[in-house]
Amino acid sequence: MSNNIQKRQKVIRQTVRQYRRQLTCEQQNSAADKITHLALAHEIIRSASHLGLFLSFDGEINTNPLIKNLWAQNKKVYLPVLHPFSRYQLLFLNYRPDTLLIKNRFNIAEPTLNVMDVIPITQLDVLFVPLVAFDKQGQRLGMGGGFYDRLLSDWHKKHFYPIGLAHDCQLVDKIPTAPWDIPLPEIITPSKRWRII
Repeated sequence: MSNNIQKRQKVIRQTVRQYRRQLTCEQQNSAADKITHLALAHEIIRSASHLGLFLSFDGEINTNPLIKNLWAQNKKVYLPVLHPFSRYQLLFLNYRPDTLLIKNRFNIAEPTLNVMDVIPITQLDVLFVPLVAFDKQGQRLGMGGGFYDRLLSDWHKKHFYPIGLAHDCQLVDKIPTAPWDIPLPEIITPSKRWRII
């Protein structure tokens, strides 16, 4: 990736993360409720049984209301855990109300690793994807670690449907991309569902 692209991405990350951090608790709660409503009305989510989510960090959309509603519908929820041996890889573990959470090396809450709770990524029906910024072409900019980029490569073949979750303030004109970047087919914000494909 060229230095120019990396520099532009860095500026977008810094700017949008600052926007996100400036949201009040009331704005965050309202956004979480609106996204929960839109997500639960989504036909793919309604028919899904196994859903990968994430716990919010650094001003991301609060996913707790969505998770609680999915549990109430007897759907299984899975959270990402840093793979203990493979760098830049994530495992997804079953997340229940009584699951013990610990902080990983990025200070993000994740379930304690138990191989009995791991689900192969190919068995997820839906994968909700965190992001720092997105554009109307479905391109996403993450935190820069590449964890979700690896998951999203060939997502059609893995049989899950990826959906980005974001605040409206995370929409930018254009995400600088490299040839290998994979757009999301859909992003849900508090104001609407952005269908790309």
